[in-house]
Amino acid sequence: MDPLTYSSVVPDASGRDDETPLLPAQPKTVRETGLELSLLVELASKALFGSGRTHLPVLTTRLRLSINVLREVFDFMVHEQLAEVAWRGESDIDVQYQLTSAGRQRAAAWLERSPYAGPAPVPLETYRAMLQRQSASLPSVTAADVAAEFADDCLPPAVRQLAGAALHAHRSLLLYGPPGSGKTSLARRLGHLLAGTVAVPYAVVVGHEIIQVHDASVHQGAVQPSRAAADRRSTDTRWAQCRRPVLHLGAELGPELLDLRHDAFSGSYHAPAHVKAAGGLLIIDDLGRQRLPAAELLGRFTQALDTGADQLALQGGHKFVVPFDTMMVFVTNQAPHAVLDPSSLRRIGYKVHVGPIGEASYRTLFRQQCRSFGLQPDDGALAYLIGELHRGSGQALLAGFPREILGRIREFAAFGGHAPVLTVAALDQAWSSMFADAVPQLSQPDATLLERIA
Repeated sequence: MDPLTYSSVVPDASGRDDETPLLPAQPKTVRETGLELSLLVELASKALFGSGRTHLPVLTTRLRLSINVLREVFDFMVHEQLAEVAWRGESDIDVQYQLTSAGRQRAAAWLERSPYAGPAPVPLETYRAMLQRQSASLPSVTAADVAAEFADDCLPPAVRQLAGAALHAHRSLLLYGPPGSGKTSLARRLGHLLAGTVAVPYAVVVGHEIIQVHDASVHQGAVQPSRAAADRRSTDTRWAQCRRPVLHLGAELGPELLDLRHDAFSGSYHAPAHVKAAGGLLIIDDLGRQRLPAAELLGRFTQALDTGADQLALQGGHKFVVPFDTMMVFVTNQAPHAVLDPSSLRRIGYKVHVGPIGEASYRTLFRQQCRSFGLQPDDGALAYLIGELHRGSGQALLAGFPREILGRIREFAAFGGHAPVLTVAALDQAWSSMFADAVPQLSQPDATLLERIA
């Protein structure tokens, strides 16, 4: 049977009957897994070596293989005197296995060569086929989707339209503007527009090497209705059906996260960031502050962005290609020409400046944030914030300021042991803590004390 025989259509978490990327059907024989019997024997032996006598259903969960496949594997191991039946109950699956002395010796040798003892991987060709299938069914983002997602947003319409168009076209995007303008929030909210789910393998095998792809911090399981949960029992559990990933990396991004990374402790490779984000969004924040030049970082993805395929390399030089279907969003506080040369800039599909918002929008946003923080809006305090603090200091009306200011008001109130209240004094205190050149407002006793000290 073709290992990419798919199960029936299931609706996504929103209840819509979207054509989501579906999981392959459950393999019922070793041949249908696409893996060599020797690899499955090795993984089963390592699992038994670590846990001792083990119930068959426990092993199916640990190795993510069906009862039928594991029964075939253990029949072989028993025949080769690597394992034995330690206990058998009344049903066919009510059986426990353990390693023989020869099996323990073999397992110890396998563990010394490679400690990996996790879920059984999927073949590289199967993984490629899944990525190609998912690339062909990426969701189409429309103007209506953008309007619905950003209905309560106060960014200029042109900013939302340009960012939405980039997502619709599946092209890379550069968001640039001053700190606090809402670029990162905008980038994260773009991920909400990616409907549907993706199929993510726990691991992929390339030759004799295993690459871990599934990352619990990135791949979050999709909530599925009861019918889908029932269908899940007939699908290949080496795959997880997840919401489209949104992976956010900042200044910590280094060269080691852009390529396969071998982990001696686990005995396997870890997939690079853009592979984990396949079918979703990869946000590279603080562009220009990473441990490698921005042009070099972008250059790592030049071929992938141009061709839709990326080349990875194992230790020893073996190279292989996987489809590239990751939407990339770059975010920077610096001027684009200060971090990227003209050639690099040209390779980014859309460039969007995110700057100050209008006064009316700022007032609306501030009131919205007051409600989310449980604070009563005060028009007098808001007028003071705009007329005195912003205009007096020359600080632009940026979308990120209301949340930051109100968050600090709540923090100072909690520190003082009282309920937060929006007042001029509270605004002054929050404002002075935000900017290095701000002069804190002193109470009269504090001012008198300073005069005495002088």
